[in-house]
Amino acid sequence: MTELETLQKWLDESRKGVFFGGAGVSTESGIPDFRSVDGLYNQSYKYPPETIISHSFFTRDPEEFYRFYKEKMLWLDARPNAAHKKLAQLEAAGKLAAIVTQNIDGLHQAAGSVNVLELHGSVHRNYCMKCRQGYDAQYVKDAQGVPRCRVCGGMIKPDVVLYEEPLDGETMARAVEAIQEADLMIVGGTSLAVYPAAGLINYYRGSRLVLINKTPTPYDSHADLVIAGKIGEIFSQIEV
Repeated sequence: MTELETLQKWLDESRKGVFFGGAGVSTESGIPDFRSVDGLYNQSYKYPPETIISHSFFTRDPEEFYRFYKEKMLWLDARPNAAHKKLAQLEAAGKLAAIVTQNIDGLHQAAGSVNVLELHGSVHRNYCMKCRQGYDAQYVKDAQGVPRCRVCGGMIKPDVVLYEEPLDGETMARAVEAIQEADLMIVGGTSLAVYPAAGLINYYRGSRLVLINKTPTPYDSHADLVIAGKIGEIFSQIEV
C-alpha cells in the first residue's frame, strides 16, 4: 500500500480526526511562510521580522509595525487552495472534528471549515485598545499609518499573537482536548519549530500520526506515516 493509499484508508475510517497545520498550508495560496529560503526571515528589513512583530516593538513603534504588517502579513486577496477545500469537505463528511492552525489568514473558514482553532489569532479580527470596538482587516489595510478607532480615536490592534505574548488559554485548551480525543492526527505544512504550538503533537494518544511537509521535521521519527511534498497537491488526490 502506498503512502497516499494509507492516508486515504485512515481518513475513510476516521470519525474524530484532527488536522494541525502551519504556514505551509497557505503558501500554495500565495502567502509566504517565515522560515523557508524565500520566507520573511530571509528578507532584508531595517529590523528582523521577529523583532517587528513583537509586543514590545508594537508598543514602541506602531508606525513601523504597521508598515511591515500591512505589506507582509495582510494577504487579503489570497484564496483557499486544494488543501483548505479538501479539509473543509472532510469536516463536513464527519471525518475531521477540528482544524488547529498556526495561521492567521482565515483561509480555512473561507473554504468552509467550521471548527477552526486559531492558535495565533486572525488578521480578520481587530479591536480598539481603548473602547474595544471591532474592525475588519480591510479597515486596517486602508488606514493611513496607524489605524485609529472611528469611535474614540484609540489605536487599533490586530487580534494576532505577537512575539512575547501568550497564546489564548481557551483556544489551547480546546486544541488539546480535540487532539487527545482524536482517532487520527494529520500534521501538515509546519516545521514543528514554534512552541508552545508545536508541543501540541505530544497530546495525541493514538497510533495514526501523519506528517505531511516538504522538508523533514523533528517529529518524523515519531510519526506512523510521513509524506514529503506540497500539502495541496497531496490533498487534491484524496477522495471524500
